[in-house]
Amino acid sequence: MDIRILRYFLAVVREESISGAAQFLHITQPTLSRQLMDLEEELGVKLLNRGKKNQRVTLTEEGMLLRRRAEEIVALTDKTVSEFDTSQDIVSGDIYIGGGETNAMRLIARIGKKLQAQYPLIRYHLFSGNADDVAERLDKGLLDFGLFIEPANMERYNYLRLPVTDTWGLLMRKDSPLADKKSIRTEDLENLPLIVSRQSMVGNELAGWSGRDFDNLNIVATYNLIYNASLMVDEGFGYALCLDRLVFSADNNNFCFRPLEPGLEAHLSIAWKKYQVFSKAAEKFLEALQEEL
Repeated sequence: MDIRILRYFLAVVREESISGAAQFLHITQPTLSRQLMDLEEELGVKLLNRGKKNQRVTLTEEGMLLRRRAEEIVALTDKTVSEFDTSQDIVSGDIYIGGGETNAMRLIARIGKKLQAQYPLIRYHLFSGNADDVAERLDKGLLDFGLFIEPANMERYNYLRLPVTDTWGLLMRKDSPLADKKSIRTEDLENLPLIVSRQSMVGNELAGWSGRDFDNLNIVATYNLIYNASLMVDEGFGYALCLDRLVFSADNNNFCFRPLEPGLEAHLSIAWKKYQVFSKAAEKFLEALQEEL
């Protein structure tokens, strides 16, 4: 399977049109159509639903699977080329960092800023996702570093514990009856419509805090990243169990955050694959990180 053909396929997916993709790629439509048919024949499946003229092209289930794999393959190829396409004397290139939403990203930004003064040609690419998403991309080589909010399985990585912690609590509207409380106890969650993280292991952590089966709580929705969940809170849909300092809750908006009692803190670590071969840019970042810590 040719990487060039995967790029062609992704162009069709993006443009939702074979003719539009052909124009973008500066090749003829018959050439592109033939390449796509050859790809379908090679894989033995139909990838595209080709509509009538002027109708957009849609993906079959097999096409959706190939899109995910093609995006990963192309991203990893570009990352590998970038790592070799640098001068021996100049430190430049790309650093890929993934992580959950956490205020600890400020520490990463401070380190990056210091490094930027010495190596201005280094570029940073951030991926936001929960621990499961980050671990998957780290394992596939799509990330150099992953920022993990505990609980997370760190056995297969080298990692550094960061000197910061986040605090679990409840995000709510300011007009909620619970807003008058200084903290949230387990009995306060009884029958509350809760919006919770779907990160694996978080349920166990919160179950340990509450002393009850997490699944018996009134969970009305789950989230991957907190921003969209905060909009549901703002609309009065429910209360979000989340980490502090992720949603601005000062006097000029509708939110307030109350920590759990007894307190439940989340430690943070930055990890990389064992036996990882770093680019020069990633090596410099790790050195700066170790020096900072």
